[in-house]
Amino acid sequence: MKGLKAGVVLAAWSLTAAAAPAAESPRPAVVTRDATRDAVVLPPARTVTLKNGARLLLVEKRDVPLVAFSARVRGGSLGDPAGKEGLAALTAELLQRGAGARDANQFADAVDGVGGSLEVSPGLEALVVRGQFMARDIPLMVELLADLLQRPRFEQAEVDKTRERMVSTLAAEKDGDLRQLMPVYFQAFHFGAHPYARPVGGNEASLAPLQREDVLAYAKAQLGGDRLILSVVGDFDAKQLATRLEAALGGWARASSPAPVAPPTAPTKGRRVLLVDKPDATQTYFTLGNTGISRTDAERVELGVANTVLGGRFTSLLNTALRIKSGLTYGASSRLSTPLRAGAYSVASYTKTESTGQAMDLTVEVLTRFREQGLDAPTLASAQEYVLGQFPPTLETGAQIAAQWSELAFFGLDASDVDDYARRVSQVDPARLKAVIQHRVPAPEDLTVVMVGKAADIREVARTYGPVTEMRIADPFFAPPPKAPKP
Repeated sequence: MKGLKAGVVLAAWSLTAAAAPAAESPRPAVVTRDATRDAVVLPPARTVTLKNGARLLLVEKRDVPLVAFSARVRGGSLGDPAGKEGLAALTAELLQRGAGARDANQFADAVDGVGGSLEVSPGLEALVVRGQFMARDIPLMVELLADLLQRPRFEQAEVDKTRERMVSTLAAEKDGDLRQLMPVYFQAFHFGAHPYARPVGGNEASLAPLQREDVLAYAKAQLGGDRLILSVVGDFDAKQLATRLEAALGGWARASSPAPVAPPTAPTKGRRVLLVDKPDATQTYFTLGNTGISRTDAERVELGVANTVLGGRFTSLLNTALRIKSGLTYGASSRLSTPLRAGAYSVASYTKTESTGQAMDLTVEVLTRFREQGLDAPTLASAQEYVLGQFPPTLETGAQIAAQWSELAFFGLDASDVDDYARRVSQVDPARLKAVIQHRVPAPEDLTVVMVGKAADIREVARTYGPVTEMRIADPFFAPPPKAPKP
């Protein structure tokens, strides 16, 4: 199941049962300045805009003979027509199943035969194409990318196979570990009629009727040179590669429809509960939260540090309370999704059916105390050190740098967003951080709650959290359809 792809997810969403509790080291009172670490910056990119609107960002990085690229095509599942959720995801799968002169097997052989990689994944607001090849194979890389984007085959047999596999995968995931599906249920219920409620991977009801004509229509409306952001990093001459890419992609026609733009989002008031009945369940999965921030929010750095403390690392408040001290679960975490509009900010865990109320009460208690008290100086310094330590490894490889440049361009940001990141983290002001926590972390009285478990045993617990809407795990969607407005 493909979850929310656009934006950044600042969380360790699941903590494995095999992980052993980490020994707590003495926490520093202030963050340690490290000139080498703080000097991590994004390599500059040569920017080229083609006549059709496609934007190229090229970074020469010649330490190894590799070339990596990251492309974003604006639209994503926001371009799915109502009732055809999952169409963008189906299209993304099919883009890599035959293009130009190559059928699906020949296309895969062309990539595998040179030890390369190339994949397409769907997102809420864009389709993302990633790849990596040896520098000597740049001509092949450009040819395959150009074919994939401009000349996909969308063969009937591949459409049928891919659609059926996506439907069966969804059904199988509902019978297994539900942690990957919980964000989908939460998005669908919390955002209601807003486009952010659409499941990127679709649902069983929307996927099953999709036809090749639907895929062709999506490609015509949502794919085009004006939607493309392409970042390439590696062992090449930027001027020569720009010429090659312009020849390959400069003639790609514009999409026939304007790029979809979601309306603004805002936190909801009050509580409401979605209870998904899974009659054979022996444990309850639960998620609760509200609307958070966008990728370009001015308080993103502060809230990222706060989220690390709440549920973004093993020694977080949530994991300490629910796993280490109480033994109620194998993992508890928080998730901050940051697309173009404010996304979801949620906390989640799972527990035995009989301890559902205890675990959920403890989760709300941690959330409440965090909003009221914030964090002390040693905890803040520890979180800053953790975030700063995690930062440099995100810019080590060509693939990571290409993805970073594409993300910045997609959100209309420049290199300073990365270059100033370490300084901003190390200079987080405690008083300002507390204010951010108090108005950005979901309030206990304003929560969307999603529970998946044996309804007969947890229905009364659910009712203590607010008005309950029920559905079945077997229902071929992730939330009851929004009620039509009264005439």
